Amino acid sequence: MSPEPTRIQRRNRRAILDAALAVFSQHGFRGATLDQIAAEAGLSKPNLLYYFPSKEAIHETLLAGLLETWLAPLRALDAEGEPVEELLGYVRRKLAMSRDFPCESRLFANEILQGAPRIMPALEGELKSLVDEKAEVIAGWAAAGRIADIDPYHLIFSIWALTQHYADFDVQVRAVLGTGRGDPFEGADRYLVTLFTRMLRP
Repeated sequence: MSPEPTRIQRRNRRAILDAALAVFSQHGFRGATLDQIAAEAGLSKPNLLYYFPSKEAIHETLLAGLLETWLAPLRALDAEGEPVEELLGYVRRKLAMSRDFPCESRLFANEILQGAPRIMPALEGELKSLVDEKAEVIAGWAAAGRIADIDPYHLIFSIWALTQHYADFDVQVRAVLGTGRGDPFEGADRYLVTLFTRMLRP
């Protein structure tokens, strides 16, 4: 049985993962280096390698934790709830994630753009199973006339696209809006709730 990590070891491991998230989300997996991650974490490269044997190991650890975070908002969609409110809640949870976890969103996007070499089994397994389950719920609501007749998979894809855009293209959003428009997420929340309310009404 391995000994419990010390407080310093837990702190250093967390610092490495936080630094790696920043570096990977900016440079992608291929562009990131262990030297960059170590410098961002304030550690030497040998010290970093004490905790993680490779760049791949750090990346895989981040992705494993990210997937569960990413699935949580969809898991919370309640089949027993009021359909439009449940779906609007999902939109809002996804938008809040883009606001609160922009680096995580860009890390995920970079992995997908590279063909998902390290996360494909999870996409084809856990993610697909959850989406299939919730798509069946949404299709049931549509069949019962409780929401508009809409393709549940493309509805979910649209929610992903319209919320994660604000994290993945944050620089573009803020440049186009300019400095006088305030927090883009407040306007996005109002717009997306209006858009999806109108789309989903039977």
